[in-house]
Amino acid sequence: MGRKRRKGIDPDISQKRGSEPLRRTSDGRSSESAPGCRFDPILKRRRAEWLTSLPTLTWLGLFVVVPTVLVFVIAFRPANPYGGIGGGWTLDTIRSLWTPSYLAIAWRTLWISLLTTVICLVLAVPSGYSIARASEKWRGRLLMLVIIPFWTSFLVRVFAWKSLLHPEGLIKKALEALGLVGTATTLLYNPTAVVLVMVYTFLPFTILPIYAAAEKFDFRLVEAARDLGASSAQAFRRVFLPGISRGLLTAFLVVFIPALGSYIIPDLVGGPSGEMLGNKIAQRVFTDRNLPHASALSAVLVLAVLAPLIAVLALQRKAKKSDIIMGEAP
Repeated sequence: MGRKRRKGIDPDISQKRGSEPLRRTSDGRSSESAPGCRFDPILKRRRAEWLTSLPTLTWLGLFVVVPTVLVFVIAFRPANPYGGIGGGWTLDTIRSLWTPSYLAIAWRTLWISLLTTVICLVLAVPSGYSIARASEKWRGRLLMLVIIPFWTSFLVRVFAWKSLLHPEGLIKKALEALGLVGTATTLLYNPTAVVLVMVYTFLPFTILPIYAAAEKFDFRLVEAARDLGASSAQAFRRVFLPGISRGLLTAFLVVFIPALGSYIIPDLVGGPSGEMLGNKIAQRVFTDRNLPHASALSAVLVLAVLAPLIAVLALQRKAKKSDIIMGEAP
């Protein structure tokens, strides 16, 4: 009986083996029993991913990583009296940054960037929420209004604000007519003008990622929170904002990092009292011809930019770990 059963089964097995012939390895074993063969598709996929990413990695390595390393290296070289880089190594350039004037500029750069980011987020969150809740007909039109400023040159827009804030400009005359400012009040060349123009410049960059996150949000959760007794403000704060946290983080980085290195806006509307690190770097390069000093300031700015990026990556990794733990919980 056992032989008959084996004979009845053997043809099926032979057909399967005939349709998918087994490959033999060098030691005579079949490919199914060869160790590591199951990982061949994974290895091929990783190899394809690396080959696809190789041009981008090469570009970033040559034009981002290498110049950044050179900036850090030049920061430890002495300055040449003729505007070049001297020989040897020194820490005097790094020590010279710890002066009250540079610390004041660094603090001004930090608080102007943070204030600009906070104002942009406060204005962009309700805007993104309203656009996401609008009908299909109005959603495209509202997005068009957000994108329209990109149709004009950045310099043209900054010069337009300089004309508006001029002592003979429209805004100054209107505020004087309302009795809000005096004739001696200056709207230009102060940190307030820098914050105002930077908020105008970076606000569209803040609205778009928040809108992209709000568009994917399930607004039935907000309605459910209201049905359970939460007020509109509580539902917005405890349900909607956590639901678009990734969009908020993206918007924060998109505004804060460019604001730290802003140069044109403080130069045109800020004046000496609105000077930031970007202006001091340009002054050291083009006016003083002190490249090591400019490199040291640039290195400080690079570290200031990397700090929020590392913090956001750490928060995202922590959030992923918590999601995994929550998913594995019964």
